[in-house]
Amino acid sequence: MKKNLLAGLVISLLASAAAAIEPFTVRDIRLEGIQRVEAGTVFSYLPVKVGDTMTDEMAAQAIKALFATGFFKDVRIEMDGGVVVVVVEERPAIAQIDFIGLKEFDKEQLTKGLKEVGVAVARTFDRATLEKAEQELKRQYLTRGRYAVTITTTVTPLERNRVAINFTIDEGEPATIRQINIVGANAIREKDLLAAMQQKTGGWLSWYTKDDQYSRQKLSADLETLRSYYLDRGYLEFSVESTQVSITPDKKEIYITISINEGERYLVSSVKLAGDLTLSEEEFRKLVKIRAGEVFSRERLNETTKAITDKLGHQGYAFANVNAAPELDKEKRQVAFTIFVDPGKRTYVRRINVTGNTKTRDEVIRQEMRQMEGAWYDADRVAKSRERIDRTGYFNEVTVETPPVPGTIDQVDVNVNVAEKSTGNISIGAGYSTAEKVILSGSISQTNIFGSGKHLGLQINTGKLNRTLGINYTNPYFTVDGISQGFDVYYRTLNPTSLGYAFQSTSWGGGIRFGFPLDEKDMLNVGLAIDQTTIDITPITIATPIQYIQFQKEHGDSNITLPATVSWIRDTRNSAIYTTSGGVQKAGVEVAIPGVDLSFYRLTYSNQQYFSLTKDLILMLYGEVGYANGLEGQTLPFYKNFFAGGVGSVRGFETASLGPVDPLYPDTRLGGTRKVVLNAELLMPFPGFDKALRLGPFIDAGNVFNETGYTISEGGLRWSVGLTAAWISPLGPLKFSFGQPIGIEKNDKIQKFQFQMGTTF
Repeated sequence: MKKNLLAGLVISLLASAAAAIEPFTVRDIRLEGIQRVEAGTVFSYLPVKVGDTMTDEMAAQAIKALFATGFFKDVRIEMDGGVVVVVVEERPAIAQIDFIGLKEFDKEQLTKGLKEVGVAVARTFDRATLEKAEQELKRQYLTRGRYAVTITTTVTPLERNRVAINFTIDEGEPATIRQINIVGANAIREKDLLAAMQQKTGGWLSWYTKDDQYSRQKLSADLETLRSYYLDRGYLEFSVESTQVSITPDKKEIYITISINEGERYLVSSVKLAGDLTLSEEEFRKLVKIRAGEVFSRERLNETTKAITDKLGHQGYAFANVNAAPELDKEKRQVAFTIFVDPGKRTYVRRINVTGNTKTRDEVIRQEMRQMEGAWYDADRVAKSRERIDRTGYFNEVTVETPPVPGTIDQVDVNVNVAEKSTGNISIGAGYSTAEKVILSGSISQTNIFGSGKHLGLQINTGKLNRTLGINYTNPYFTVDGISQGFDVYYRTLNPTSLGYAFQSTSWGGGIRFGFPLDEKDMLNVGLAIDQTTIDITPITIATPIQYIQFQKEHGDSNITLPATVSWIRDTRNSAIYTTSGGVQKAGVEVAIPGVDLSFYRLTYSNQQYFSLTKDLILMLYGEVGYANGLEGQTLPFYKNFFAGGVGSVRGFETASLGPVDPLYPDTRLGGTRKVVLNAELLMPFPGFDKALRLGPFIDAGNVFNETGYTISEGGLRWSVGLTAAWISPLGPLKFSFGQPIGIEKNDKIQKFQFQMGTTF
């Protein structure tokens, strides 16, 4: 009845828009009222053409067709002799869309979502579509647990038949979880199940973790977590019976009730291998993580199928299928598994395609590839290739896909897509001390100059004590085998007169170095340099340490050394920027070749490791030791001593302020022949910044020592605790630390706040 009434209403409207006419031949068609819509667009929708016979029925069809386009809010058909006049009134166009009060979502994200439902700048404005968009916005907020959200939409007419749309949003407070009940948990304590879930009732850290804020997506993830929790403990028949979410009338608190059926616990009775065992069964057996007699675990079963799939992938079987079929014995509560192996056909790589590199040359990326074109596909080599490209530090993101070649069953392409990042860097370090006030240091570098993969850097330090100007250059692929070559040139002055003692040193030098890859993770570096250092001591100043005066008497004002270096580096990091696992080990030997003015050696070792405690919680541990001494009966030059304290060492203490002091002048730091530094940091992303901002507590320890007159037992380690933050900001990388020394000694120099900042280009 309603449908008939509506049809009659439409017909009557069409009839009123086009009065009854006598049929005639159309000589011409004229359009009136169009502003933005092209005439050709209107003609393409009109069912009437020149030469047609115009009738009432055809006029009604024309009006209906033009209304259906959504471009017009009024359409009339008029006759002027043999001319059909189409009079239209266009709907306004959307000129701008603004959001007021938006905090929960990114504006670009919402704008993109509105476009998908038909509301976007330059689109035709339609009230019904706008109401649909408003409901979609509310739905998005409800998924974030913001049930108190209110959205007021304002449409403002503008000149030239346009409108501006404003969404005024009062997001309200997110609904927090008041209580979670799990009904049916008997074998496993409800307390343990709640601890495994991502969403929780409020705790003392909820202001940071926001784990008490309800989210529909998080609840779905938690249900899957519960399922995995039971399946990993043998409950094969576990199921979630129902989930109820209720909200209080004030829309501020959420109550969640989850009803589950645990089922029975199953033991594994046997594990068999079947199918095409390309490798020997014994080799496959070594990969089976689940054993007969054990409690069933889905996690171990998945590890088994993945290990077999990966093994086949390393042998060139890119499309291997490995599936486990269970056979339940409900009476004995046992399950037997048959793992079916189908390796498919052995696959080779047809072509490697590189995309996204708008600046970096193709060969820079291809030289990091370990999977070769024309060779058998090797999943391990493909993974290593992606990792090596990522570790160059030239790209924000590296993705590798291996789609099959159309029309073949034994070929794949390797598609490498990269997202370029700014590899130029201008960094500035700053600190404040009572001796030097504000200390500035900086560097400018380009690690991918002209997209060639070569590194070029300039270092500058403007501190009163230490002024440096240095240039370094590295070609990581000096040869096609991956041998690197580089050189360094520097000029620096040391002028610690502000500390009360008068000596100055001027050093210049340079050197060449080569790097030899030992394997995928290890590199051996060798180098040879020349250094000339001139010492200027004013003996009349009693604050000059006696060690410095004695060194000048023995070796004169100016000395030349030829330092030869050998170092080993092992890099196992999974990423050069956002490291979450792996680390870097370095061991080095520096020897000033005997037979020149000065001869000595320095030994150093450092180890930095990252551990993923949870998805977002990263533990970083760092240790560094050093030992140095003279050769051929000489003492170690005092300006080659180790120093500790400050950023990159023991935070909370002034830079190079730790270690032995002059007996007569306790404010004078002499450095030492032995060095120990230990750091531990717990890093976590700050909410709303993803991985761009990470912060957490740290604890540092370290000191430098001499072999005589200052021992570990007498001097001891210096300790500090504090907070650190690292932010990859739009302006460049920023790093802050606030350290509080523990057990401050009489002569310690404190510098609690330290930071480094820079920008990329």
